[in-house]
Amino acid sequence: MTAPSAPPAPLPIEPALPGLVAALRRTRRAVLEAPPGAGKTTRVPLALLDSGLIPQGQRIIMLEPRRLAARAAAERMAETLGEIAGGRVGYRMRGAVRVSRDTRIEVVTEGVLTRMLQAQPDLPGVACVIFDEFHERSLNADLGLALCLEVAGALREDLHLLAMSATLDAGPVAELMQAPLVTARGQSFAVSTHWLDTPLAGDARRLDALADLVLRAERESRAMGGGLLVFLPGEREIRRTTALLAPRLPAGCSLHPLYGALPFAQQRAAIAPARTGRKIVLATSIAETSLTLPDIRVVVDAGLARRARFDPGSGMSRLVTEPASRAEIAQRRGRAGRVAEGRCYRLWSRGQEGALPGFPPPEIAVADLAPLALDLAEWGADAADLSFLTPPPDTALAGARRILAQLGALDGARITDHGRVLSAMPLHPRLAHMLMTAGRDAAMFAALLAARDPLRGAPADLALRLAALNGRHGATRQPFDADGAALDRIRAEAARLRKSAPVSERPLSIGAMAALAYPDRIARRRPGEAPRYLLSGGKGARLAPDDPLAGAPWLVATDLDGDPSEARIRTAAPITESEIREILAPRIAWTDRCEWSGREGRVIARRQERLDALVLGERPWRDAPEEALRGAMLEGVRDLGLPMSDAAARLAARVELLRAKGAGLPDFSQAGLTESLDIWLRPFLGGVRSAADWKQFDILPALRARLDHEQQRLLDRLAPAHFTTPLGRRVPIDYTPEGPQIALRLQELFGVTQHPEAAGMALRIALLSPAGREVQVTRDLPGFWAGSYRDVRKDMRARYPRHPWPEDPAQAAPTTRAKPRR
Repeated sequence: MTAPSAPPAPLPIEPALPGLVAALRRTRRAVLEAPPGAGKTTRVPLALLDSGLIPQGQRIIMLEPRRLAARAAAERMAETLGEIAGGRVGYRMRGAVRVSRDTRIEVVTEGVLTRMLQAQPDLPGVACVIFDEFHERSLNADLGLALCLEVAGALREDLHLLAMSATLDAGPVAELMQAPLVTARGQSFAVSTHWLDTPLAGDARRLDALADLVLRAERESRAMGGGLLVFLPGEREIRRTTALLAPRLPAGCSLHPLYGALPFAQQRAAIAPARTGRKIVLATSIAETSLTLPDIRVVVDAGLARRARFDPGSGMSRLVTEPASRAEIAQRRGRAGRVAEGRCYRLWSRGQEGALPGFPPPEIAVADLAPLALDLAEWGADAADLSFLTPPPDTALAGARRILAQLGALDGARITDHGRVLSAMPLHPRLAHMLMTAGRDAAMFAALLAARDPLRGAPADLALRLAALNGRHGATRQPFDADGAALDRIRAEAARLRKSAPVSERPLSIGAMAALAYPDRIARRRPGEAPRYLLSGGKGARLAPDDPLAGAPWLVATDLDGDPSEARIRTAAPITESEIREILAPRIAWTDRCEWSGREGRVIARRQERLDALVLGERPWRDAPEEALRGAMLEGVRDLGLPMSDAAARLAARVELLRAKGAGLPDFSQAGLTESLDIWLRPFLGGVRSAADWKQFDILPALRARLDHEQQRLLDRLAPAHFTTPLGRRVPIDYTPEGPQIALRLQELFGVTQHPEAAGMALRIALLSPAGREVQVTRDLPGFWAGSYRDVRKDMRARYPRHPWPEDPAQAAPTTRAKPRR
């Protein structure tokens, strides 16, 4: 028999609870916005249970984004009821379940809800689903809410949905859910904020500055008591800051790390009240959320956040450290005011705060979407069919589906039987495929690849990690550290995975197993001394020159830093070409390729045996079709550029002049011609196969053929190609930005009394001497005859006495001849 419920301690959330219950009774949906420290995580589910809103025999499912927070919230609510977890309040997560037939509130991690929905979409026995800390915008929370909204609309009109957040801009969520917004005001206790007087000079000594700030905060807050919570971006920074602080802290202070990969016992020690002395907790963002650290009075914030960013172009994720958002630093600051008045010290100046982003990016916008794509396929819906607060990016989703198709999980848009098996596995689809294909022998390897690297500073070879997991690490005497706790966690996870894996048909090498999971990361060493590789996905990668694997001709890169130009390989396994051919045989095929080789300056036609971007073998393609050869040469033309002869350039200029005036002619600009090469040039490329051939090629006939008969007539009429002199000679007209122009000897224009035109503009005429030198430029020939010709005549008669220089050139006969010698 359970103990009677103890009245909960008053919390800032209490005044908002009646309105929240009323909103859920009225619409079955609500969004609760409450500041950090208001008590929503542990108070709201109990209040809903006490309100009678949840029918007898049904339960509340509450999602928490982190395992530690889920377990702590369940234990705190159970304690409020005078029970232990597993009674009326329980929790469920991978590897840990504490529920019973009496459980009415079940706190789960987010992936658990997705599996419950996929197994039984109508959620039998569930009356309410609560999405706690929804402001974190995890991928599973976004998917879970989208699926629950569809279930509530189609199968379960009685299902209650509640999204709770501390720092979210809740309006869009309320609009998506078509739910009322309930707001709880106030914070438990006031928190004073302290900034640096001046910004840090740079990031090189950021951790040193943080250590100094922690010591200052400890010293200045000593009289108020309580512990300190220091926010850092990751485990590495926690370790370094611990080393900086340990020798400098006063007696009685103890340091406690807190991050996701830490063993649960150490996590609990970090959040438990200090029995003696003063506790300083060095934590990642795991401490931002619904965790209650009862004795924390001071927060020190480094102002950084570490996030995973996925690049769909490279198919790789990378961790980036960047400034935390204003929402995150507000959440962190709130940790100091949960039990008493507190202080918050920030490692930046007050002026820098305005430049911080408002909110962190939602995970759905930056994450690897392969698990989401598989969940959507199993649900039988496209992303556009569901109500996502942020729709998944089309490019990333398409890339995820390609990977799933390579793994045999999707057939087009439909999930396969193999895909359903992968979806049920507690692993990324890549690793699930490897485990289900390679069998139980791959369990340890799958658990290793799913975890953080347990060997800090080790070379890339994954065999070293497996040796450490199998207890052989000590014998190698390698100069790197093994994280014993991480190794134990991997072994425990491997034992769980082994239970769900099939019996291994035959043993595979580490490289062969890795190739099953990462068929797009098969790496072939490029020629040269440096260990640079080409991945089967098309991207480049590199190893450290002193890495023992640097000479391997073939690798499978399982972890890369995500550099889009050339990623650094962090972990890999060697593989042989024969293993590649065996493991990935369905993806290896002969392809015919005609392509332009810029290095050789010619079209190359060959038949290649390829694994995606990798060439395993090739031979000449001697009977390549003409159209394929011409298509490859077009790429060469784009590489070499268009060699415009004078005649071709004049034709293009005439067309562009009339086109600018509104004539319906094709685009003959350099960009327009390059863009339309396939239309006008391809038919004329017969026999052109190299840069030398192209250099001799005359594009004028191809350009002329671009114009039909009527267009050529229009062009010749409005922008003629030539000016015909009185003597019948055809002089090419150059159409320049300054207008049409010609150049000819002055004497050829004797007798011309009206200035010639082209394209509706006066020709710019460069008048030449008998020796072909320019003596005058004019756009008014009659004016020239009547004016400055006299001075030109005087000069020309002296220089060229054998040529005619009449006093009245307008009445003289044109000529190009000189007077005969006597």
